[in-house]
Amino acid sequence: MKGTVGELGEFGLIRELTSRLTTTPAVRLGPGDDAAVVAAPDRRVVASTDILLEGRHFRRDWSTAYDVGRKAAAQNMADIAAMGAVPTALLLGLVVPAELPATWPAELMDGLRDECQVAGAAVVGGDVVRGETITVSITALGDLRNAEPVLRSGARPGDVVAVTGWLGWSAAGHAVLSRGFRSPRAFVEAHRRPEPPYHAGPAAAALGATAMTDVSDGLIADLGHIAEASGVRIDVRSGAVDIPSQMSDIGQAVGVDPLHWVLSGGEDHAIAAVFPPETKLPARWRVIGEVLGRSALPQVTVDGAPWEKAGWDHFGEEADAG
Repeated sequence: MKGTVGELGEFGLIRELTSRLTTTPAVRLGPGDDAAVVAAPDRRVVASTDILLEGRHFRRDWSTAYDVGRKAAAQNMADIAAMGAVPTALLLGLVVPAELPATWPAELMDGLRDECQVAGAAVVGGDVVRGETITVSITALGDLRNAEPVLRSGARPGDVVAVTGWLGWSAAGHAVLSRGFRSPRAFVEAHRRPEPPYHAGPAAAALGATAMTDVSDGLIADLGHIAEASGVRIDVRSGAVDIPSQMSDIGQAVGVDPLHWVLSGGEDHAIAAVFPPETKLPARWRVIGEVLGRSALPQVTVDGAPWEKAGWDHFGEEADAG
C-alpha cells in the first residue's frame, strides 16, 4: 500500500483497515454499520479501555506498527482476563497525522487482529481521526461465562499470593533498548509484544481466586491495589520470584538489580491472584507471598520491609516511552 494516510482519505483508510480483519462466532455484526453487535450470552459485559500515546507509551524507532498493535491489544485483553473473563471483542480509536505512511495503520491493524486471534477475540469497529500525534485507544469487551468476576477487594488473611506469566522481562527489554541495543532478543520482544496468559484469568476464577489483577504497573504496585481494596497487608518473598540467569546478566551489564525489574517493572501483563491456602495450584502458578492480615494501613512489603520503588505512574516524572 503506497502513499500517506492523507492521500488515502478517511474512508479509504477505514476500508483498508476493516478489510484486514477476521471474525469469531461471538461477533453478530462487525464493522460497516453505525455500531457492532457482539453476543453476550452471560447478559453481562466486562469492559476496559486504554490509551497509548506515541512518545509516551511507544516509540516508532523501537517498535513496528505491528508490535504496537500486538501490545495495545494484549494490555487491554489482559485486563479482561484478570477479571476472570474471556476476551470477545476490541474497538479501536486511532488518531494519526495526515503525512503518516498508510502502511503504518494497516500494520497496526494486523497486530491487533493477530493478538485478538491468540485470545479468541476480534476487532469489531472503531474510529479514525486526524491529529498531530499518533494515539491508539482500545476498548476491550469480555464474557464471564456465568462466573462471578474476581475483584481486587476479596483478599483475606491467610490467603496465598501467586503469579503466572513473565515478570520483569519487559522492563529488562526497555533497559536494553534505552541503551541502544537490540539483544538479548527475548527480553526486547517481551517489551515490544507482551504475552499475557489469557487462559489463566478464567482458570484462576474456577480455582476459587479471591482477588486478581494483571501486572501492568509493576508487581508491588498492582498487588498494592489489591491490598488497598481488600484492606490487608501483603508480604512478598523475594526468594520466591523467578529471576532468569540472562536477566541477571543484563542487570549486571547495566548496573541494575534485576529484582527491581521483577518487582517494579510493568507491562509484562502477567496475572497475579490470591487464593485460599488449601488451593492446589497448577504448575504454571508460582506462590510468591501471602496475605498477612487486616490493616488500617494497607500495604505490600517485601521480606517484611517496605519496597521503596513501587512501579509505573503515568503522571510520574520518570514515565517515558515504552
